[in-house]
Amino acid sequence: MTERAIGRAFVSGDIDVEGDLGALFGVRAALREQVPMRQRLRFVYDFLRSPLKMNKQAVAAHYSRGDDFYLTFIDSRFRFYSQGLFQHPGETIEEASEHKLETMFAALDLQPGDRLLDIGGGWGGVTQYCGERGVHVTTLTLAEDSADHIRALIADKDLPGEVLLEDFLTHRPAQPYDHVVIYGVIEHLPDYRRFAAKAWDMLKPGGRLYLDGSAAIQKFSVSSFTREHIWGGRHTYMTLQDVIAEMLYHGFEVLDVTRETRDYELTMLEWAKRLDAAQADIVARWGEETYRAFRLFLWGGTHAFNANTLQAYHLVVERTADPGPRPSRLRRLVEFLAGWR
Repeated sequence: MTERAIGRAFVSGDIDVEGDLGALFGVRAALREQVPMRQRLRFVYDFLRSPLKMNKQAVAAHYSRGDDFYLTFIDSRFRFYSQGLFQHPGETIEEASEHKLETMFAALDLQPGDRLLDIGGGWGGVTQYCGERGVHVTTLTLAEDSADHIRALIADKDLPGEVLLEDFLTHRPAQPYDHVVIYGVIEHLPDYRRFAAKAWDMLKPGGRLYLDGSAAIQKFSVSSFTREHIWGGRHTYMTLQDVIAEMLYHGFEVLDVTRETRDYELTMLEWAKRLDAAQADIVARWGEETYRAFRLFLWGGTHAFNANTLQAYHLVVERTADPGPRPSRLRRLVEFLAGWR
């Protein structure tokens, strides 16, 4: 009786739940989370491999179902696969997704003619919203379907922007960007030191980075069910304390940190409801197991945010002129001795 065993039994149809699936997660605290040794070793192997190869493989595996699958349950206006921002619980996720963009646009103080880098562009919500307001958006994505979708959006709406099939870690712009946004992608970039150093190189002095994501207090705490059925590779929840530390060490000033746990709960709740409403179509096109796996994933995520075992945040930082005191062991020792009285 482990979380993984019950999850696998549900996906395969060996057990079912009548009524409120969310009630199933009430027993979670009484279950063991037993991660198989094979899965542990696989994660270590994936983590030690090149992040460039692993990111590409993980993205390809997750999105192999095609755009139409995700568009059955995410918002139809901006097509975000991360939390919206709800001004009140009765709003639709379309309205919440627009609030998400409004918040980012204001936090970065975007102006017509600015050059914005969008890391992991999804289905073009940032390009659509910012491009219509005169901001040139360069999108980086590893998913070919995503790139095609955003290119078509740019052409259809005559938006200022471009799409590059590139990994953020290897991207080299001709000149630094005015600002950067990364929605729900930091979970795939767990090397925060490397991320912060690269973000510094991407931005002009005074440029801002807007980052959001799902979070946990303990790094690498993704469940064995999620690793097996939803996200493989290096995927892990953001540890906010470590991200902030690396940003400070690399010469960024923290302007804002906002908790969005309730927003992610409401987002996943609506995704789960829409997935259930589209059950017949999803089963016919992608199979019963895919429907059941994502049903458990979305209702489980709703429960996790409600129980505060998962959190969500957005973070806004600004690049200063000082590259920051990234401390090596030698530097720490020197600073300790210099401050010793």
